[in-house]
Amino acid sequence: MTDFNFYSPTEFVFGKDRETECGKYVVKYGGSKVLIVYGGGSAVRSGLLDKVKTSLTENGVTFDELSGVKPNPRDDLVYKGIDICKDKGIDFILAVGGGSVIDTSKAIAMGAVYDGDFWDFFSGKTAEKALPVGTVLTIAAAGSEGSGDAVITKIDGMLKRGSGCDAIRPRFSVLDPALTQTLPAYQTACGATDIMAHVFERYFTNTKEVEITDRLCEAVLMTMIKETPRAIADPDNYDARANIMWAGMVAHNNIVGVGREQDWNSHNIEHELSALYDCAHGAGLAVVMPAWMEFVYKHDVMRFCQMATRVFGVKMDFADPDTTAREGIRRFRAFLHSIGMPINFAELRADVKDIPVLLDQISKGAMRNGGFVTLSLDDIGEIYRIAARAEL
Repeated sequence: MTDFNFYSPTEFVFGKDRETECGKYVVKYGGSKVLIVYGGGSAVRSGLLDKVKTSLTENGVTFDELSGVKPNPRDDLVYKGIDICKDKGIDFILAVGGGSVIDTSKAIAMGAVYDGDFWDFFSGKTAEKALPVGTVLTIAAAGSEGSGDAVITKIDGMLKRGSGCDAIRPRFSVLDPALTQTLPAYQTACGATDIMAHVFERYFTNTKEVEITDRLCEAVLMTMIKETPRAIADPDNYDARANIMWAGMVAHNNIVGVGREQDWNSHNIEHELSALYDCAHGAGLAVVMPAWMEFVYKHDVMRFCQMATRVFGVKMDFADPDTTAREGIRRFRAFLHSIGMPINFAELRADVKDIPVLLDQISKGAMRNGGFVTLSLDDIGEIYRIAARAEL
């Protein structure tokens, strides 16, 4: 295990109807004039937005609103939010939604206290400060409610890029599993896939002697394997939803990743798919992640055997470890298929003819190589081709 600092300052407010308390927590963390950021009409139709507004008003907090966040959030709404914050003297951002809403809020928070273009922070610069952010989570997926990360797409060039710093870690996050019970099965499955991918990006490491975080990773993965089908079969299963929601946070606030080298190339490879095709991030990961595994597993066959045996219950074949490793990958892909995720380009509605376009976008700076295996553009092209032809 390597040396590390672990900083996770977010206060998590977990349970039924806890969204009615959000005003109290805004005040606790210094907010008096809030920008509420949300997506489409679901927050309005469900009554959630009214609950949030009532809580703010009861606690003496004034607010403005910014709606219209879309999946794979774009920079145009970030600029709009920054303008509102500067014009109205906003001192706190409250995200009501999922990862796209939270990431948009984080980007606004950085840009609102910065004289330059917020995109600088998605082009290599690290933000030293930001407006405080709180969240009311409505989908378990991105883990943005507990992380210092955000991903935004720049419309000019359709560049999907990430930013990370401690300044944008939420001050508080309200997690009410009941808010996720109305999600369609497809969205639930996409979120579950994203959660598992966040764990796998940390699990496949070259760092030795990381048993504690290995076991934490495996626990989250096994939880998702158990609870995701239960939530899909019975959307109102609060207990399954609760376990998934907390797993989503644990998967990405980095408690399962400290002290170990990480590899985020699968996410970066997928980002170009969702930027080009505007597909759900989780769906893209379902196609990319097993393909990446097939390409790199021989780098450390025994780590893949560990995943196969500990997580997916494969019997270890010591005479032929390759068989064990590949069976683990096959079972992962089969699980994704069983919860309704695409497993190849055709099911994602992607086109193998676009691989050169995807590679061109990656060449513009999306890759952060290292981690488990260093990839060339040719390697990434082969991963896309594996993804294109994948089958059970």
